[in-house]
Amino acid sequence: MGVVVNQTIKNVIVTCLGFGIGAVNTLFLFTNFLDEEYYGLVTYVLSTSNLIWPLMAFGVHNTLIKFFSSYSDEVQKNRFLTLMLVLPLVIALILGVLGTIFYNTILSFFDEKNSIVQPYVWTIFVLAFALSYFEMFFAWSKVKLKSIFGNIMKELFVRICISILLVFVYLKILSADQFVYALVIVYLLRTLIMKLYALRLHSFSLNFSLPINYKSIFKYSALILIAGSVATLLIDLDKTMIERYMPIENVAKYGICAYIASVIIIPSRAMHQITYPLTAKLMNAKEYDQLSELYKKSSLNLLVTSGLLFVLIVCNVKELFEIIPEEYELFVWVVMLIGGSKLFDNLLGNNNSILYCSDYYRIVLFIGLGLAILAIVLNLICIPIFGVTGAAIGTFTAVFCYNLAKLWIVRMKFKLHPFSRKTGLALFLIVAFVFGFYFWEFDFHPILNIFLKSLMIGILYILILYILKVSLDINALLKKYTSK
Repeated sequence: MGVVVNQTIKNVIVTCLGFGIGAVNTLFLFTNFLDEEYYGLVTYVLSTSNLIWPLMAFGVHNTLIKFFSSYSDEVQKNRFLTLMLVLPLVIALILGVLGTIFYNTILSFFDEKNSIVQPYVWTIFVLAFALSYFEMFFAWSKVKLKSIFGNIMKELFVRICISILLVFVYLKILSADQFVYALVIVYLLRTLIMKLYALRLHSFSLNFSLPINYKSIFKYSALILIAGSVATLLIDLDKTMIERYMPIENVAKYGICAYIASVIIIPSRAMHQITYPLTAKLMNAKEYDQLSELYKKSSLNLLVTSGLLFVLIVCNVKELFEIIPEEYELFVWVVMLIGGSKLFDNLLGNNNSILYCSDYYRIVLFIGLGLAILAIVLNLICIPIFGVTGAAIGTFTAVFCYNLAKLWIVRMKFKLHPFSRKTGLALFLIVAFVFGFYFWEFDFHPILNIFLKSLMIGILYILILYILKVSLDINALLKKYTSK
């Protein structure tokens, strides 16, 4: 357990640093050092590759974690690891052949208003290939209980390299075109480094025979493929579909607003690493009373902490955009809707862990697939009508329905729900702070304005939280550190 807690704390620090560097890149370096058309191109290429890589990976990054420890025979383990290496390559070859045959047809999808994408279509495939193998080798290190280096490569390496490359663009060492190609090289380099690290942790011998449980492996991989595709579809579909209806610079504008809102997921990333194994343990022991308590506590604590981030983001976003170049306009409803969907995700607590550790996992996958289709339809309808905000409407609606479905399944199958009287109090507190501070502006420089308002919101929010005893866990934590 000490290893888990130790690595979790370090991974939280790495994740926060990654988001910080990503924020500097997204809000300041990209917007000042790169033309908005090229910024939109980079956002589109990365988002589209994120849609493709789960298909190319065929779920091997999750399959490797699930089955690796089940092998005691080295021969079977070598067969299994060889299969994990070969599967993404086979899918990549199939997609590569199809892409080559229909390359001109693919290019025709990008009309004159976004013809800038055409020379870079091939980079989407290469990035997807790099992403699929990176995740596979990251999983390889996780099964050896070594996740910190992989997390550094995932959260920090690319973002630091992007910062350096953008400075090179500013210094005219690189052109905008060369920046895109250099970015592809960075992703390939990251995969190579991760491969060398993973093979150093656990070397093996190639064995192209199928392992004895290959049917279970393919079945599980197919299910995970659906899960991964649904998850990435709900995250990156909106950016990809904006390009179909609007000039590509709008992808960058939407991407900035969406990134600001995505900061809200930081608490859930940290907590889920802890609650997942706890949930599995409680379910295996059929200790449903303790599971219900964990469900409620995780929901409330995530709602309270992510709620503070939501308030800080919404109440400061206007001032934040005053220090961003004028061509990147603020879409307040994009921040509100994407932020609201992330807040709802946090409200679910360890709901996903309960479902993924149960026999109802497959139901969730197929519901998710249906709602991914709903997201596509909603984007097709809303983007032409509402523009950039329409993409946020489509994403929020699909995520809202998906989360409601997951809540309903856990309620029906396990007779559990994450809500308590304190949930309503926490929601009221969040809404009250948004209305209380959104329209309140100091007559200072935007940066000073953000600092003062954030300081006031933070102190007042935590003070009210403590006095009303909304979360006993957070109160205990505050007592612990204030006493020191």
